[in-house]
Amino acid sequence: MHPGQSGNGGRYPVFHHWFDHFAGLGSSTRTLEVIRRSPLEPSRPWPLLFVHGAYTAAWCWDEHFLPYFAALGYDAQALSLRGHGGSDGKGSLHLHGIGDYVEDVESVVDGFDVPPVVIGHSMGGLITQKLMERHALSAAVLLASVPPSGLSGSAMRLSVAKPFLFSRMSLMQTTGPAAMDIDTARRVVFSETADDALVRRHAQRMQQESQRALMDMTLFGLPFPSRARRVPTLVLSAGDDVLFSREEGEETARAYGADFQVVPGIAHAMMLEPEWERAAAMLAAWLQQLEAGGVRAEAGTGSGD
Repeated sequence: MHPGQSGNGGRYPVFHHWFDHFAGLGSSTRTLEVIRRSPLEPSRPWPLLFVHGAYTAAWCWDEHFLPYFAALGYDAQALSLRGHGGSDGKGSLHLHGIGDYVEDVESVVDGFDVPPVVIGHSMGGLITQKLMERHALSAAVLLASVPPSGLSGSAMRLSVAKPFLFSRMSLMQTTGPAAMDIDTARRVVFSETADDALVRRHAQRMQQESQRALMDMTLFGLPFPSRARRVPTLVLSAGDDVLFSREEGEETARAYGADFQVVPGIAHAMMLEPEWERAAAMLAAWLQQLEAGGVRAEAGTGSGD
């Protein structure tokens, strides 16, 4: 465990606050949940904003990553997208698209004095890609991200190679998290080293995802890398990810001129895995290199090892 950190964040207390986001002309104010952990005196040049993936919320970052990076001197925050966690919009979940989620993230980004480093996981990685098309960031990090080509490749691969898992995931989308049993959760997003208690606890917190958002990630809301503002970018793939392959991570890195690295021995839910600190340490090292001026936009794909 990282120095200065305990299982509940240690001396870096958690702050839940709710950010009122005006949803547009003729719309009411939408309230978004933001979880923040920060040292008393942040010592880093930029804050970090974490964006969760499908079926989860900001809580997934607060298990380990927020206190870990607060211990390193970062103002570390995570939002719950509309319809997720403690944010408004659960009753209209299936009406929310990727464009709506991008607006949510953008509204939080606009509240920072300094453009943050935005770190997106899975669906959150695709949202970050879309955000890069319209907003200046200090840097971007894509963890086990949906590639610019979307979900089609992953869905086709799973339906052929792992049809049972594909059917169980489809059932979860239809009936809710009760369909995500321990065995399915382990085989889809966790590694074999994750014990039953850990998998059960996180599986019970998962939720349905917006059907519209899933359609957007398949076809209607894909990113356009040529439109993205070029900022220092890291693509970090999970070595044992059954949803998105190393090749898809490399595809994403090429599209954005990004650094590319692979975290060995870790599955898709890298921030919740037993070996989560491997991923956190690789991200921290890259941020340290960025701070020292050793990372630039159009950095290239790196070794991936």
